This record gives sequence, C-alpha cells and structure tokens, in this order.
Amino acid sequence: MASQIQTKKNIYVLGDKQVVGAKNLQIFKISFIEQNLLLNDYDGIIFTSKNAVLGINKCNDSWKNIPAYAIAQRTGDVINKTGGNLKFVGTKKHGDDFAHELAELFQNRAKNHESKKIQKLLYIRGKEVVSNLVSILKTNSKDTIDCHELVVYETICNDYENIEPLPKGSIIIFSAPSTIKCFLNNNLWDDSFKAIAIGNTTAKYFPPHIKPILSDDVSLEACVAKALEVLA
Repeated sequence: MASQIQTKKNIYVLGDKQVVGAKNLQIFKISFIEQNLLLNDYDGIIFTSKNAVLGINKCNDSWKNIPAYAIAQRTGDVINKTGGNLKFVGTKKHGDDFAHELAELFQNRAKNHESKKIQKLLYIRGKEVVSNLVSILKTNSKDTIDCHELVVYETICNDYENIEPLPKGSIIIFSAPSTIKCFLNNNLWDDSFKAIAIGNTTAKYFPPHIKPILSDDVSLEACVAKALEVLA
C-alpha cells in the first residue's frame, strides 16, 4: 500500500524528513551556532522546534536538568530522547497560542503558591522567528515570567544552478516561512502547483499569487494526508 501511495502523485516535502506518500526536496540546511552559556539561574527552558533542542544539546549538557516546556508532543519527544526534563507540552501547537498557554500556566502556579512569583525562562530558538512568543509572555504573564532568548541555529537556503522544474500539478508542502523563501529562491511557481501550509503562521507568509491549503494538524504526516485528500 505504501509503495502505491508513494508513486501516485508528485507530493514534495521540503527537507530531509521522509514521509510515506511524499518525495523530498532538500532546499535548505540547518546550521547550529555554538554558544557559551550558563544556565544555572534559569527556572525553565522553552522549545518550539526540534532543532532548538538539538542546538542547545550541542552547547551545554546542563539544560537537561532544567524543566523544559515544549510547543507540541513531537518537540517533547525529542526532549525526552536527548535526556531532557520535559515538564509541559502545549496543546495548541502554534507559537502565539503556546505563549498564551505558558502565561496562564505560570499565573496559576503563582496563585497556588507552587512557585516563586517570577520565573526566569530561556526561549531557545532559531535566528529567524515568526511568532510573538516573547512579547506575548511579557504582556500576559502578569509579572510571573522573565523571558530571555538564545539563538542556537539558523536555516540556510541551498542554491542550485540549472535546477529541473517540478512536474505540472505538483503539491509542495511548506513547514515554515523559511521553506517558502528557499523554495522560491530556486523554483518558479507554476499555476498548476498546489501549496500545503503546515500551520496558520506559515500560511501568512506566502506571496499574494500563491493561495495555500491549510493542513489539519501541525505535522508533515498531516500535510501529506491533506495533499492526498486534495488529489482524491
């Protein structure tokens, strides 16, 4: 069954993660940034991507002793796999919504005297971010959170010469705003193409001439399922 799905249509995941039903286009690479940091003063670490987990893991082992807050279960799984101390997993799966979840969580803890009033948190992120997580925490946490940021990776577009155009009718899956940029750096958009966006934030970054279809869930597997649904 899997092989039949794989050869059915030209569905492309932008990246190296293999998903049944899709082909891969490696249009970008992740470059990790070495950081010298002391984490002893932090009460928690916020993660919104697996690359953030992998990035800090290359810098400092002491992060594993600090409570970790993950945007979704997939990021939480990476935290567990690398030996981190997973404390909380968001349910909304989008950056801004996750920030509101955290603000409410720490407000409730303060009200119930489960923690000291101000918690010092460190948001581990990529060089470019599209959510307003830090500003939302500052505005909505009611003085229960002091959030700092640390960049541990960046997304770099691969540049290709004489790249072969994709087949007509291809469906391309975009998992972040950076994938839109990297794809359009190397490919001309054809009117026969269809775009699948992994979430609302990514969908907002398409140029006006591309109208994306929104995935039902924030995962590449859900994106491929949506692509197959479109083709049905």
